Amino acid sequence: MERIRVLLVDDHLLFREGLAGILNAQPDFEVVGEASDGLEAVVKAQELAPDLILMDIMMPGYDGLEATRQIKRMLPATTIVILTVRDDEEKLFEAIKSGAQGYLLKDIRSREMLELLRGAVRGEAAITPALAGRMLEEFRRLSRQASADAVDESVTLTQREQEVLSLVAQGATDKEIAEALSISLHTVKSHMRNILAKLHVSKRYEAARYARDRGLV
Repeated sequence: MERIRVLLVDDHLLFREGLAGILNAQPDFEVVGEASDGLEAVVKAQELAPDLILMDIMMPGYDGLEATRQIKRMLPATTIVILTVRDDEEKLFEAIKSGAQGYLLKDIRSREMLELLRGAVRGEAAITPALAGRMLEEFRRLSRQASADAVDESVTLTQREQEVLSLVAQGATDKEIAEALSISLHTVKSHMRNILAKLHVSKRYEAARYARDRGLV
């Protein structure tokens, strides 16, 4: 069996020794090098061309995220998995954007870590279910924001349409809107049709939510 060649990057020697012991005890892993900071990690990665790098984030010099970016530029085939104590969503997303194949916390059990690392080398994401859920929620939020931004760029409501929409968001009926703006009920309905079309929504409550989200109320 060809073993997975691993480079360990962490500024705590005792942690590296313990991790090396766990990995070397497996028939399919072999620790071929260690580094204590990001700069040393870049140098060792060039020298050893490992299959897998376990990278801490917070280290002296430049951190693990910068080292990850540099190594992935030089060795795109090398798999990098962040292994850190930082339960930080911002760091998680930055790590993935930097080229990391996974993000694991140091409180993970060794058995689960080993399985996730094997998967990472195969191209799978090495992320625990809890962190994966947070990533999905962030992607949903970004998708909603992108959709909202796209709508914002294309929407040009007239002054009267904005007034109608504001009253709709306050819960006013068509009749109440007509009375408040001194226009006919037919005109209110015409404005509502135009508003729904411009906002690309089909329901009155969706238009009201748009108005509340944009502070038009």
